[in-house]
Amino acid sequence: MKRLLLLSGLFIYFSLLSGDVFAQPSVGDIYKGYVKSAIPGNALADSLRKQFEEKNLAWPPQALYIRSFKYDRALELWVKNNDADSFILFKTYKVCMQSGRIGPKRSEGDNQVPEGFYYINEFNVRSNYHLALGLNYPNASDKILSDAQRPGGDIYIHGNCVSTGCIAIQDAPIEEVFFIAANAKANGQDFIPVHIFPVNYSVKKSLNYLTESIKGEVVHKYVLNIKAVYDFFERNKKLPLILVNKKGDYVINN
Repeated sequence: MKRLLLLSGLFIYFSLLSGDVFAQPSVGDIYKGYVKSAIPGNALADSLRKQFEEKNLAWPPQALYIRSFKYDRALELWVKNNDADSFILFKTYKVCMQSGRIGPKRSEGDNQVPEGFYYINEFNVRSNYHLALGLNYPNASDKILSDAQRPGGDIYIHGNCVSTGCIAIQDAPIEEVFFIAANAKANGQDFIPVHIFPVNYSVKKSLNYLTESIKGEVVHKYVLNIKAVYDFFERNKKLPLILVNKKGDYVINN
């Protein structure tokens, strides 16, 4: 039997039969590899340090949370410096290209950007799209609800401006996002959460579009299911504990 837990909003996947834990790559390998390969070098670190200071935020952050909205084409970075703190919005980046429509990714080749709750499982400094942060799609929910044989994969946040299911934010923005994530990883954040929603539910135009676009009871149920996590974060600026039940539904444990 296998199950997936989201602790403080971060997925940890256990195999109860084998006892294996699927860990992310070494902190040292990721961070040193990026710093060694990064074109901007110290200039990028200096720029980010200044941006954090201007917002009265401590650099480097101890924790990072990434939130993206498909219809709004926005990717947000939220940071904090200890577990007791609430997350504070650092910056919103424009998503220059993403494919698909409202609704989750369910099969290989559907060109859908996933919707749901993921974490960064890869730091790719040799990406064809400048730099890339891999997401753990399919997660436990996706494995239940998606095509069992061909659910798809290789979903990234990356540079450039092309997408067949990925979130593209161009090269300069991905350098910042990648460097911040690498620093959070180096500071001990083992699982960096990435939540992807169909729309920003707080924007009236976006919510109206969502209402008009939802086709079918299954998609409608799914959208309401993940909205509960958005609502929790908006109230508390903290991430809830999220479980996945046998039907593939996300369940918030407050």
